[in-house]
Amino acid sequence: MKHMNERQKILETIAAKKGVYQQIALDIFHRPEVSNHEFFACKTLSTQLAKEGFLVRTDVAGHRTGFVASYKSARPGPVLVFLAEYDALAGLGHGCGHNLFGVTSALAAVALKQVVDETGGEVRVYGTPGEEGGENGSAKGSFVREGFLRDVDAALCVHPGSGPDRLTGPSLVCAPIDIEFFGKAAHASGNPEEGINVLDALILTYNGISALRQHLKKDIQIHGIVVNGGDAPNTVPDYASAKFYLRSRTVPQMEELWPKMEHIVEGAALMTGTKGRMQPCQNRVENMLPTPSFDEIYRQEMEKLGVEVTAPDARDGLGSTDCGNISQVVPTIQPSICICKEKVPGHSEAFKAASCSQEGLDSVPRGASALALTALRLLLEPDTLHVIQEEHARIVSEQQFL
Repeated sequence: MKHMNERQKILETIAAKKGVYQQIALDIFHRPEVSNHEFFACKTLSTQLAKEGFLVRTDVAGHRTGFVASYKSARPGPVLVFLAEYDALAGLGHGCGHNLFGVTSALAAVALKQVVDETGGEVRVYGTPGEEGGENGSAKGSFVREGFLRDVDAALCVHPGSGPDRLTGPSLVCAPIDIEFFGKAAHASGNPEEGINVLDALILTYNGISALRQHLKKDIQIHGIVVNGGDAPNTVPDYASAKFYLRSRTVPQMEELWPKMEHIVEGAALMTGTKGRMQPCQNRVENMLPTPSFDEIYRQEMEKLGVEVTAPDARDGLGSTDCGNISQVVPTIQPSICICKEKVPGHSEAFKAASCSQEGLDSVPRGASALALTALRLLLEPDTLHVIQEEHARIVSEQQFL
């Protein structure tokens, strides 16, 4: 009966507060902000959580638009974190649904807070900027590096998606890099012999990468663009740059790929007499490690809410998410929750429209309910949490052999 009372309290809290959080989702949608500039979203979510009784800190883990909101029971118990994303896509806005993502996690935490004094434990929300990358992007990597996960037992979130609700799927490692070459300017016709052409070095690098692709495993991808190739045709360019994403199935594969890329840059610099440099342009995004027993608890709770959840789509593992960084150190779920029954591509105008639709807004209380009830199971069932943690530890140790 006590278990049922706690479940009921969570569901009643979400029903009573859902309108507030749906409005916040719309407010964030209409004020899209990219990585390291999510000032409105950060302030809005953190202020709301402070009103709900959470202890809030902003400007954390080296991210001025990151925050931590926490509520700790006087009774001992697990530390559970709800991950909140709220950044938009440059030039598109909320074409990935992060206006819904952040508020869903916040509402789930608020609901769980209503029972944690009785169950014991601690509830946190980590506001993690820049999941889409960009300036100081992929903040979850910083949260891991700065120790914010050291005392955490499990992490939870749901990501907006189209089509059926799906369980957590795999993802690829992604290492965003900047490649730069430095040379010497000269008149391209009058005295080209005095110039050192960095565009030649950049083109050699691009072609070298194209040649490398032939000899890579199918689950390794490299794609990039030229950012700066010079300013005028009649001047030998003295600075050129490109941006590439390196993706792989596992971290060990990335460690093998990295020096090969460095050798290409070094070789191009040597052939052209330029100086070359390759370096990360933001946090590396690590591969997602699903923990099936954790997802099974989520699936059970969604079914109790009357929602069928399917296996991940085959293409779900082709992208990258910095939720993977969290999953490398603690058991983590990031299922996909339907905001549009029609299958539409992410990062599109159609997905953006779904992110402010009624169907999208309805996903907030549904997702918050499933997350909060899943977290409740971990608070009330120590053996279940132990099984999940053991399975996660085994998956982490086995990935080096993939």
